[in-house]
Amino acid sequence: MSSLRQSYYNLFSKVYDRIIELHSHDLQGRLRSALADRTGLKDGDIALDLCTGTGSVPPFLAEKVGGDGLVIGLDFSSGMLRKAAKKIRERELKNIVLIQAEAQHLPFKDGAFSAVTCSHAFYELKGDVREKAIVEIKRVCRAGGRFCMMEHEVPRKKFIKFLFYIRMLVAGNLGSRALLKQEESFFKSHFSVVKREILPGGNTKVISGLIK
Repeated sequence: MSSLRQSYYNLFSKVYDRIIELHSHDLQGRLRSALADRTGLKDGDIALDLCTGTGSVPPFLAEKVGGDGLVIGLDFSSGMLRKAAKKIRERELKNIVLIQAEAQHLPFKDGAFSAVTCSHAFYELKGDVREKAIVEIKRVCRAGGRFCMMEHEVPRKKFIKFLFYIRMLVAGNLGSRALLKQEESFFKSHFSVVKREILPGGNTKVISGLIK
């Protein structure tokens, strides 16, 4: 685990929510709700939100799994998890648990989850870490379960596009530009029934696939 990357994300946690809102124009959480809708989760299921950040997605997953279900939010940044814990306390959500761990080393048994999500973080994983994370996602999600990833669409405006790639560079993963150009083929090589959707507003996409 890189202490430098941890320090960056601990600091980034202070402005993370605002930056995501500015780009996606999603002040009411409609896009995160749309992500949860695509998981296929139902009452009693167990879900994992990978790289959960400040915990914006787990409450929407918690609505899907109900009181008998469970949502685990996982991140390697203690700063992000502190912000997430505050949100959960304020909303008194009892079926969400936060865990500090790395995406490429998931501390769960095989087939533990009905769905795995990842919001605005997957492309910040470096190439080797991303590949290992994919292997782990397929291991911990049951056959027929879904992996659903939400990410910014590459901006059209030149300045916003510049900021988008600066984010990648600061995260140490400008190499994700290659993945952006072949993302559908990448996901189809790992999952079945892959769907790519541009959500209302045009700034955000969801890519989902079934665990083979």
